[in-house]
Amino acid sequence: MIDRWAMKMVRQPLGLGAMLLHRRNITATQISVVGFFLGMLTVPLLYMHWYGAALVCILLNRIADGLDGNVARLTTPTDAGGYLDITFDFIFYSAVVFGFALADPVNNGLAAAALIFAFIGTGSSFLAFGIMAERRQISNFRYPNKGFYYLDGIAEGTETLLFLVLFCLFPHHFTILAWIFAVICYLSTLIRLISGHNTLSS
Repeated sequence: MIDRWAMKMVRQPLGLGAMLLHRRNITATQISVVGFFLGMLTVPLLYMHWYGAALVCILLNRIADGLDGNVARLTTPTDAGGYLDITFDFIFYSAVVFGFALADPVNNGLAAAALIFAFIGTGSSFLAFGIMAERRQISNFRYPNKGFYYLDGIAEGTETLLFLVLFCLFPHHFTILAWIFAVICYLSTLIRLISGHNTLSS
């Protein structure tokens, strides 16, 4: 919901960082892979209740996610790179929630399962529409730099990052925060289903 404004705020620093990495012959795929492995470190860190270290890995993962696309656009973006980028994103988001389930299975397990279930809805509605939009050559004017049609919703990348940060800052309140975000994701899925269906029907 607020991605369009967040992207404007980080566009310049990410662009500068991408230029520096590109000059050192670091590829977008290398950044994606390193960022993914940094993100996956959150699982054992959360299991050990090292929430501060997990937060650092989450932020590094998100920075890498912003840099890889900018580096790709300095050369020639590829379908293979875009595929890795979006796949890594969804695995990472679910991995963080899984890490909190491991940290306290008794208290966090149900809320974590509900949130991962919600991620299935937001992710499938998002990606399925992207496939259909590509097939019908529907242009994405709001996010022209995306590799596929970026269907809006309440829960987007910025909102997801905000809640991941809140999970780490207030781990003892994970359950209530996870349920709140799950409800937001359910509403986002409903909005995307209606919006996507209406767009494709017309």
